[in-house]
Amino acid sequence: MDLDRTTTRLATRWGLSLGAPFEGGSAATVMRCRWPDGTPAVLKVGRDRDLIAAQAAALALFAPSGRVPAVLAFDADAGAVVLEEVLPGTAAEDLPAYALPALWADLLAALHGVGVPEQPTGTLRARCEEAFARVGRRLGDPAVAARIGPIDWARAMQRCARLLDTTGAPVLLHGDLHPGNALDAGPARGLVAVDPKACVGDPCFDAVDLVLTGAGQEGVTARCAAVAAACDLDGDRLFAWARVIAPFFVVARIGAGAAEPVVDELVDLVR
Repeated sequence: MDLDRTTTRLATRWGLSLGAPFEGGSAATVMRCRWPDGTPAVLKVGRDRDLIAAQAAALALFAPSGRVPAVLAFDADAGAVVLEEVLPGTAAEDLPAYALPALWADLLAALHGVGVPEQPTGTLRARCEEAFARVGRRLGDPAVAARIGPIDWARAMQRCARLLDTTGAPVLLHGDLHPGNALDAGPARGLVAVDPKACVGDPCFDAVDLVLTGAGQEGVTARCAAVAAACDLDGDRLFAWARVIAPFFVVARIGAGAAEPVVDELVDLVR
């Protein structure tokens, strides 16, 4: 697909005024634009049409919450979607850490409150199985192997299976809700979640990334207690999920060159 040509064609068709592209995103062209009535918007055109379609469908499911960007236009054949731009749009990871538990609580209450849809959607079990298989291939990286190994990975998979087998009332999950995927929409609206990978499962899962980003800050244990209290989640279960997802964070943080104390704290959780 010629993304530039497709972008130009869609802009003409939808009457968009194109602006500057966002950085990164090798698999998709993402740029600011304006809807014909002047509404600030974002145009996303991707090579993976199925992924764009899945995101558009997930946004439609969460639309009643008011906590996801509105879909202004969607073209499945082109793999393109136009979304409202979230403003001011500061990522939660750049907001003060002390404010995040309360902000997350409001966001989860809205997202999880939409209810489990009648139409089929993915499950958290399937999402976890895919993630363990995909990221597990990186265990052979010498830098990763020096910190976590096959036994650690197998232990995390066993913990995950136990949590999945004991899930109580499932909810519709964002599925990839980390502090980079939650944007500030101002005090009246709060945080807005972007790029959902919707699935049904344990409500704790949508809080676990926020917990783990406490590593190197106030600490995972303290962050977990604060998030569990604010979000009215089972603290022991949330911490158990943190131990499941910690090895994924180890792999990611090593790849990003994170400071050694941060990696050490995450490795301690794994073991």
